[in-house]
Amino acid sequence: MNVVTRSAGIFLLAMAAIALPGCRPASQPSGQIITLRLSGWQSNPNEKQRLDYLLRKFEKTHPTIQVKYETINSEYMDVIKTRLIGDVAPDVFYLDGFEAPLLMQYQVLEPLDRYITPEFNLADFEPSLLNAFRYRNQLYGLPKDFSTLALIYNKQALAAAGITHPPKTWAAFTVAARKLTVDRNGDGKIDQYGFGIAPELARQTFMIKAFGGQLVDQNGFATFAAPNSLRGLELIVNQYRRDRTAAQPTDVGATWGSEMLGQGKAAMVIEGPWSIPYFKETFPALEFGTAEVPAINGKPGTMAYTVAYVMNRKTRHKEAAWKLIAYLTGKEGMKAWADQGLALPARRSVLGELGYDKNTLYAPFVAGARYATIWQAGKHLPTIRMNFNNQFISALLGEQPLSDAMQRAQDTANREISWAN
Repeated sequence: MNVVTRSAGIFLLAMAAIALPGCRPASQPSGQIITLRLSGWQSNPNEKQRLDYLLRKFEKTHPTIQVKYETINSEYMDVIKTRLIGDVAPDVFYLDGFEAPLLMQYQVLEPLDRYITPEFNLADFEPSLLNAFRYRNQLYGLPKDFSTLALIYNKQALAAAGITHPPKTWAAFTVAARKLTVDRNGDGKIDQYGFGIAPELARQTFMIKAFGGQLVDQNGFATFAAPNSLRGLELIVNQYRRDRTAAQPTDVGATWGSEMLGQGKAAMVIEGPWSIPYFKETFPALEFGTAEVPAINGKPGTMAYTVAYVMNRKTRHKEAAWKLIAYLTGKEGMKAWADQGLALPARRSVLGELGYDKNTLYAPFVAGARYATIWQAGKHLPTIRMNFNNQFISALLGEQPLSDAMQRAQDTANREISWAN
């Protein structure tokens, strides 16, 4: 058993040990001020400013509740898990859908169903986002926002290549990538690649499913080495190795796909809505457009990522914690949070009020919510992700065939899952 698996096993045992009846809510004498602790992370400086603004508004309308917000940007979930084990976790905290199954299973979160009233209008949320935080018919989190992936392209590059509109199928996408791959000096060095890829499982799961493959089976074991799963991944590997029309960010001195596009080193990328404010701030001269991810095997596909507010089951201020969650995920709070365009609001009504579904840049991301694969696959997804990423990059670099790499990754992941179980 390796170090990662041992650590996971220790955490699972600790979670099982603290899955005991929760603390009785503390009674609050009339007029007494209580302090709630809220933890999250910050991916953009504007996020903290906006959240601080919302928390001050909440405090004005709830004068007996103060909120102390803590930003945890390094090893966020490790910190949260450690604090849960030590019984010093915050009252309310962010939870990524990717990590939710583990915490829901071990009952360290407060179920929210009994707090939700008809006026809260739970039906306003995108159902797939809510389902990411359900376990055994109980709801443990309310999504604050979500992101999908869409095709983002350099308009001038497409026009120069004689491409009049973004490709709608993967076959057309492959052809477009060839036209957009340019060696301007004729020295054998590619100056612009057609496609900038992100070779990680969080971006490739919908490719695995394109031909009927699955990431995991019903028992949570990895199945991505099956022939149907490999067919979608082969499309990416072939563009990178055989056609030489795709590049990773590290190949061209960039840190991520949208930086490649902004620098002119890739003409097309598949990225999230966070790229739109990034381009406007960092590459204001870039003329870019967005479109839905090209259909594969005749089917639309993309990824969706969501984060919820959840309540620590052992908080002594449950009613106050619910009031905070309800405000932040209600129409007013969500509208104020989501108007920057870094992510999309989880409420359909707010999406409409902010006009994201009518905005030409954001509409493809909104459309993708209907058919997106949620980035979630049980409590062992971190183990599966680590093994997939290591071996997929190896196959991409030609160090081993894709089928061998994926079989090796799957076998290793499933051994570690068996040990953890």
